Amino acid sequence: MRAKLPDGSGLVTRDGVNLAYEIYGDAPDTILFIPPWSIVHSRIYKAQLPYFSERFRCIAYDGRGNGKSDRPHDVAAYTLDNYLADALAVMDALDVGQAILIGLSFGGLLASVLAAYHPERVRAAILAGTVSPIGPAQHERLAASHFLADRDRYEGWDKFNRDYWLKDYPDFAEFFIRNICSEPHSTKQIEDGVGWAAETDGATLIKTVEARNVLPGFDVSAEMYRSIRCPVLFIHGDNDQIQPCARAKAAHAEVSGAEFEAIAGGGHNPLGRYPAKSNALINDFIDRRLMMRPRTRETLRRSTGQKRALYLSSPIGLGHGRRDIAIARELRKLHPDLSVDWLAQDPVTRLLEAGNEHVHPLSARLASETRHIELESGEHELHCFQALRRMDEVLIKNFMIFQDAVEQGAYDIVIADEAWDIDHYWHEHPELKKAKLAWLTDFVGYVPMPSGGKHEALLTADYNAEMIEHIERHPAVRDRAIFVGSPEDIAPLSFGADLPLMRDWVPRHFDFAGYVIGEHPQTFGSRQSLREALGYRDGEQVCIVTVGGSGIGAHLIKRVLQAYPIVKARLPALRMVVVAGPRIDTASLGAPQGVEIRSFVANLDRHLAACDLALVQGGLTTCMELAAAGTPFVYFPLRNHFEQNFHVAHRLRRYGAGIQMDFASSTPDMIADAMVSAVSRPDQPKPVEADGARRAAAMIGELLA
Repeated sequence: MRAKLPDGSGLVTRDGVNLAYEIYGDAPDTILFIPPWSIVHSRIYKAQLPYFSERFRCIAYDGRGNGKSDRPHDVAAYTLDNYLADALAVMDALDVGQAILIGLSFGGLLASVLAAYHPERVRAAILAGTVSPIGPAQHERLAASHFLADRDRYEGWDKFNRDYWLKDYPDFAEFFIRNICSEPHSTKQIEDGVGWAAETDGATLIKTVEARNVLPGFDVSAEMYRSIRCPVLFIHGDNDQIQPCARAKAAHAEVSGAEFEAIAGGGHNPLGRYPAKSNALINDFIDRRLMMRPRTRETLRRSTGQKRALYLSSPIGLGHGRRDIAIARELRKLHPDLSVDWLAQDPVTRLLEAGNEHVHPLSARLASETRHIELESGEHELHCFQALRRMDEVLIKNFMIFQDAVEQGAYDIVIADEAWDIDHYWHEHPELKKAKLAWLTDFVGYVPMPSGGKHEALLTADYNAEMIEHIERHPAVRDRAIFVGSPEDIAPLSFGADLPLMRDWVPRHFDFAGYVIGEHPQTFGSRQSLREALGYRDGEQVCIVTVGGSGIGAHLIKRVLQAYPIVKARLPALRMVVVAGPRIDTASLGAPQGVEIRSFVANLDRHLAACDLALVQGGLTTCMELAAAGTPFVYFPLRNHFEQNFHVAHRLRRYGAGIQMDFASSTPDMIADAMVSAVSRPDQPKPVEADGARRAAAMIGELLA
């Protein structure tokens, strides 16, 4: 899912060539994103557009030769003069008198030309991994002689060759993209880049290279850079394999007052590989050099002795919200003056508002992670790991919103419940950390699903390796790391080939709070009194079907509803209540007569404790609430959901809780059999900890002392 869809799009036609553009936001000030070389298109700026469009009118367009723009047949159409004229044509057509320019690679050179020769159109320029025509000699591998050489074999940079592009362009494209994304752990950036490169072809790119032999109608020497008068920021990786950092530094030295930020170990695309750092640099640069501060940056004055916390609760499902509210309540017992703001999304915000918790106003700007997960799901299927990889655009936007909240709020502590983006980017760039961090999770480690084969095993191991490297290189980023559970709850698995075992590594880096339940069933009173309070009648067997707060569970509900007449015939006293969640259209379920449908139940945990049977997905929170209550239940882990199939299933087996079923192979008759079996089982799960919230709060509270 894209973190934000454009507010407008269209074509600008110049000299018969159509240039596709998109507009994000409608603020008075404009940022124009200049396209790089045509091997990719404007989606290369996906980590910037959703966030900066909250503050600016952002315009991105595809350069001729890729994306939705035309691919002219003549070499002369790809000259530097034409690319410059395209940028001006887009600005004119979209009524952009003056703009801040952001240009990556070749786009950085175009931004420099615009700033030098059309200064009235440019307020400032940010040049990332910029192509520079001056400085030390360019890589010989990119020279014209190399490009035109006759070869018998094409290995390595010999693939930067006209004939090879015509023979095997896809192989060259992958090779080149891998050199753009030369940093370790760049699998997603490489995957994206290869996909964008596939939208053009070798014959088109050959024209762009041959057109470089046509001298532009303006000077592109050092004198050009000396004539630039607007503020300029260079962002360049010091290990750039495409455009040497030294050439960018040579250009920087010629621009009066320009700033230079070198990314240690960085490759050619810092905007994509290090988006949090790059976005923060751009924000700071614009604020300082243009004196633009429309974002609220006033620091909140603290009352004497008052402590402030920003709490992030995972939006995927409602279980995290319930446990986080419980921890916050225990934390206030230790620190009665503590002020808590919640950065959260629907449906968690419904729980928070029902509990009179304060939702931070920036929550409204968050991109919906729940919606992304729903779009990634199939029929009772969610390839969780791949869905998380494809959520990168959403996560970077939400991280930047979080960073704004932290910088504005003068918080003493950030409490993050599986806010993976915060943990990742603060570890990647510890200098961005602005408050103490208490980090909570109930699982550690991605696990490959068998359907993903060797490739997925390599990917999950790479992601795990990066996480391990982050934590061991910067152990101080997490001021407290809390595992929601016990050491025995850690799955007996490895992080991947040549990586440690989870049970060896996790205890060295986490404290254990025991399991945290929003409110433990032992506080609800007797089961009989609870049933009476909830309106359950004596003699009826209440079955609750619930699938969490997302819309993924509709298929499971429909399958269970097919089983209802069968099991009703065997259990005449059965009363089935379906809690569909706020994101499923209850009218679409086609419930048979006698089944009660609810969209949202605020005190669902009490109903789960009072009922006789539950049918649920494989989410940890709901399953553990049922285990703690001793309620029989049947659970159906989502297919290809590594957490539910490995981490959660391991924990439930340890507690002896629930009957696990495979949705794909479970017929209505089989589900009916499992329901009857569950209600007749005499065994009880092992007791679930009752003081997890208090223990977690005590650990966090130590950071506020």
